[in-house]
Amino acid sequence: MMSFVLTLVAQRDATTLDNATIALARDALDGARDITVLSPEEAVDIPCPTTAAERLPALHAALEGRAIDAVLTHQASRRKRLLVSDMDSTIVANETLDDLAAHAGIGEKIAAITTRSMNGELDFATALRERVALLKGFPSALLEKAWKDVTLNEGAKEMVQTMHAHGAHTALVSGGFTFFTSRVATLCGFDEDHANTLIVDEAQGTLTGETGHPILGPDTKLALLERLAAEHAIPQVETLAIGDGANDLPMLKKAGLGLAFHAKPVVRKAVAAQINQTSLRTALFVQGYPVSAFSGT
Repeated sequence: MMSFVLTLVAQRDATTLDNATIALARDALDGARDITVLSPEEAVDIPCPTTAAERLPALHAALEGRAIDAVLTHQASRRKRLLVSDMDSTIVANETLDDLAAHAGIGEKIAAITTRSMNGELDFATALRERVALLKGFPSALLEKAWKDVTLNEGAKEMVQTMHAHGAHTALVSGGFTFFTSRVATLCGFDEDHANTLIVDEAQGTLTGETGHPILGPDTKLALLERLAAEHAIPQVETLAIGDGANDLPMLKKAGLGLAFHAKPVVRKAVAAQINQTSLRTALFVQGYPVSAFSGT
């Protein structure tokens, strides 16, 4: 019985998905001969038996060095009705707090703390308070300068708008700040966004070095996933979470499908479904969407 689906996706700018690679993957996982082409030379679905999960590490090893992702999912409930996504280094290419710090001239100092936090080496709330405190007294106008640096990752709009068009509820959640999430949510078409508040002294036009409370961290991200699923009567199996850092792990592990997107090592060790070579378009392909169904292109 074919209980799983292997989705192969090639990085479009680097390679194409050829017949030899498809055959290699199919044979490695004892997949079906009948495949579904989701996007010519870019993405295919291969039905696979239950034993495929045991063989997946060997396939990943065989594909090492190629710009191709291989994601194994269950046949049932592939289309997700709830999307909860991280923002920094997931929906956008930036770490927005690091960009803000760079404009303040203290980029290296704050980036070092960010790296340790995203790798799970520091408590998230402590690391956030420590970084924000270093911004005390800097002009709040730096926020607008940092916003100009923000770049959406490839496929962000397509992922959000395609899922929304097919009835999914979409939420952007970040340990960063509402100044950025509100704008990114609007650009992509998220239904809602959640993040921390960066407090500004309006009279002085400066950052106070403080955040609003409570701080939105890993437990809050998980709680949001659970709350939205309950509010919209969506079973856990029909939820999708995407992120890259240690503070995303609780929601990634809880969701019906947790996708590690170009993630930190600590996340790659903990989450089986990974996008390491390709774009956020892959989050649609692994749900069985053909490219002809994409919106937001």
